[in-house]
Amino acid sequence: MLQGWEQDLGILVRVGAAMLLGGVLGIERELGRHAAGLRTHMLIAGAAALIVALGDVIAQHFTYESYRELLQVDPVRLIEAVVASVGFVAAGTILRSSRSDRVHGLTTASSLVMAAAIGIAAGLGKYLLALGCSLLCVVVLAVFRRVEARVGTDQA
Repeated sequence: MLQGWEQDLGILVRVGAAMLLGGVLGIERELGRHAAGLRTHMLIAGAAALIVALGDVIAQHFTYESYRELLQVDPVRLIEAVVASVGFVAAGTILRSSRSDRVHGLTTASSLVMAAAIGIAAGLGKYLLALGCSLLCVVVLAVFRRVEARVGTDQA
């Protein structure tokens, strides 16, 4: 297992990849002038990657401590924390119109959750999975927006 600056550099690569791939979603949202754009998606994906990658660092750090028997590191809890915090941010993008029953921001909120999931994948070093999901999201966000516009059900 890597330690010191090599480990830090590996984590920075994961965070950088997550931010770039989160930016793919953010660019599409930015072009549509939605509440959460490029920077928000990049930061959420990067934060998710960093939190997940730090799980390895924490587990490794406390393996060598005298009280390691008292500490149980559960990487799933880190993922739960990411999802909960992103859910809080995403909820802030959802608005209900007072004049109608129309709800705005659901797609943006969903893209924020997806940016976090992509960040988690990158944080775990699953770059192909993160890249593939980013590309699938671009198809859903950009291509299907045109389809919705043609059939008159634009829900952005």
